[in-house]
Amino acid sequence: MLAEDAREIITRNLGFAISPHEECAVEAAVQLVEQHGGTTTVLTMGEPAAVDQLRFAISMGVDEAILIETDGVDRDAAATSAAIVDTIRVEQSGDAPFDVLLFGNESADAGNYQVGLRVAHALNLPCVAGIKALQIHADGTAVAKREVPEGWEVYELVLPAVFTVKEGINLPRYPLLRGRLAAKKKEIKIYPAPERGDAGLEMMAFKNPPETASQVQILGEGPSAAPVVAALLQKLGVV
Repeated sequence: MLAEDAREIITRNLGFAISPHEECAVEAAVQLVEQHGGTTTVLTMGEPAAVDQLRFAISMGVDEAILIETDGVDRDAAATSAAIVDTIRVEQSGDAPFDVLLFGNESADAGNYQVGLRVAHALNLPCVAGIKALQIHADGTAVAKREVPEGWEVYELVLPAVFTVKEGINLPRYPLLRGRLAAKKKEIKIYPAPERGDAGLEMMAFKNPPETASQVQILGEGPSAAPVVAALLQKLGVV
């Protein structure tokens, strides 16, 4: 259902969840720390209710969580990536900069494939998009694989780096009750989202497409319908 100004969808009766690409990215981060040590941080940008998805990621095994809190007004990919870049720069200004930045390959709603690439460009980091395999080596290099029609593309690069993850790189774990209880108590770090400003795209209105009507004609019931069906199939050239 659209609001009266047709610029937003009324979501009060909707539930939200992490999209499959992002969920696989969270699982990949947790697995990398299990294999190599270190810590994980999950970040999202949205309204205060987005904290629920951050806590779900924590229950999967993520160590820290950050919310870039908005006022409910959607930002486009340019504004979203700019806010993420600013937050990353603040967070990694200490003694423990990030080695790997994982994004979902594309958003579940717009599917623009932009945020991960824009963040990599702004931070001047190498990026491999659409990966379905990732290995980190002790010498500070990574090997990422991307599936293509002919097989696999394999990339080796030096960390830090950005990767956008496609669903299917792994099978995300289901959080245990203990993890869910611990996630409820975890402190979430909150940054205010910057003002949208005049840059980027502006959504003018949603538009519902016209409904496609369909008609069904019942040809008959039981064995008596067989001749009618056969005649129709002959007319269509099927038999």
